[in-house]
Amino acid sequence: MNKQNDQLEAMRHSCEHVLTMAMIKLYPGLLPAMGPAIEDGFYFDFDYSGKISEADFIKIEAEMKRIINQDLAIVHSELSVEEAREVFAHNPYKLEWAEEADKRGERVSIYTIQEESQADSFVDVCKGPHVESTGKIGPFKLLSIAGAYWHGDSKNKMLTRIYGTCFPTKEDLDQYLWRLEEAEKRNHRRIGQEMELFAIFPEIGQGLPVWLPNGFTIRRVLEDYMLEAERKLGYEHVITPVISRAELFKTSGHLGFYDESMYPPIEVDNEKLYLKPMSCPGAMFIYKYKTRSYRDLPIKLGEFGLVYRYEKSGELHGLQRVRGFTQNDAHIFCREDQIAAELTEVINLLKQFYKDLGFDKYWIRLSLSDPKDKKYAIASREEWERAEKALKKVLDDNKLEYEEAPGEAVFYGPKIDIQAVNVFGKEDTISTIQFDFNLPRKFDLFYIDTSGEKARPYVIHRALIGSFERFLAFLIEYYAGAFPVWLSPVQALVVPITERNIEYARRVGRQLRENGVRVQVDDRSETLQAKIRDAQIQKIPYMLVVGDKEQESETVSVRLRSGENTGQVSIKEFVASIKKVISEKEA
Repeated sequence: MNKQNDQLEAMRHSCEHVLTMAMIKLYPGLLPAMGPAIEDGFYFDFDYSGKISEADFIKIEAEMKRIINQDLAIVHSELSVEEAREVFAHNPYKLEWAEEADKRGERVSIYTIQEESQADSFVDVCKGPHVESTGKIGPFKLLSIAGAYWHGDSKNKMLTRIYGTCFPTKEDLDQYLWRLEEAEKRNHRRIGQEMELFAIFPEIGQGLPVWLPNGFTIRRVLEDYMLEAERKLGYEHVITPVISRAELFKTSGHLGFYDESMYPPIEVDNEKLYLKPMSCPGAMFIYKYKTRSYRDLPIKLGEFGLVYRYEKSGELHGLQRVRGFTQNDAHIFCREDQIAAELTEVINLLKQFYKDLGFDKYWIRLSLSDPKDKKYAIASREEWERAEKALKKVLDDNKLEYEEAPGEAVFYGPKIDIQAVNVFGKEDTISTIQFDFNLPRKFDLFYIDTSGEKARPYVIHRALIGSFERFLAFLIEYYAGAFPVWLSPVQALVVPITERNIEYARRVGRQLRENGVRVQVDDRSETLQAKIRDAQIQKIPYMLVVGDKEQESETVSVRLRSGENTGQVSIKEFVASIKKVISEKEA
């Protein structure tokens, strides 16, 4: 972290202490728990029996400004554990931090914001960093309020969390708030509800999204795209069970290594079964189904695999963090001399996919091993170096810019992650390509080489869409719901002006549907303006208005979702035009 970032972190951390001090003054009986600086600001968790809402932010911010304007010193000191127990005797959250320090054999680090009266000074357990005084805290803003479990554990008490941010200048703060406002316009949860793409019903369960008809249409278009593209490249497609015996995951290593992210077992007929957290073990057994020769390789198995992973309730977020999701998974089994060609093929498929989406704002991270780290002992150093060299070579040969991340490889192999910055300024991994040294060994995979001997195949995991759920969330926010025509759930809406035009509108709809266009007819007894407004909320690319004039001339009047009217054209002309836009994947 550079000096400027260090200073910003110190400022935000200090602003959080001022927030805590203000809250204690305003709400007697409130117990502060914790409050760190985070990437875009800070937060403060507290325990309070009364009600506090965002409507109280004006009052809280006013008290914070009063403290900041006094330019009070922020002083670091240390207490013995016994002294800390006495100072924080009324606060079990701070006592817990003190006990942790005692276990480590350390003194308790504290920071004090010093008022003139010692009784009014604010003391908190904290390691810092902080600015020298409250006057050095820049412009700030409280942003939102939410619930949060103590230590993020749902077994603990639910606390209240206030988020805020702070910047060196008002211009920086205003720019950030503008970005937040723009991001909210693209919020996938709000747009997903407006466009009826997905829903999460409490009666079904947290983190278990339901794909509504419009959302499923987008998903099916993406599935069809991938199926066709993969088949052209020689992939075969499979389905493995969503639930499997415990022994499968013991062999793969998921139990004991990954079990905290797995759902508890289901016991049936005196054996334990687990919902699968990933499809890889099943793919290994499909490979083992029969003896493979070097002539059979590469073998490329694709699967739209439904998996379940236990995510803490506080971490669930729309479609971005869910408990049940479907991966565009594939496993490539190949010889060492085939690695470069297979990786190049995957990269080319990925580039074409992104091009068809009209998406070019991404970068590549190459996660490598650390020779000193024992967690990479799954394979020999020579094997790691060969695999990493192959990944680098394919990226270099394809003239792709990438950033190396030593020590960021997963324990079972190096990987390429495709990173994109979402509308909230956060990084998303939207595609991944991974080597796996682990599962071929765990499941004793082999093929018969040219000498008639057993040889171990290389396994490449590949998920270009990652999960359909997270990818749809990314696409919703990237396009603000205005998907390219080929992806739009409804590509054209026929809008009759009067009741006497309804039958003609339905005829136009049938003609479009027969030509492969996803079309609806809005024959509701609403005004034309209301129908157009609803179509714009649904981000439908084309609105075809038909009245007496259009009916007589066998035409449609075309209106775009941008509000532009492009005029009257024959049905035949419009069909030809939209089919070209769809086939060429134009915006």
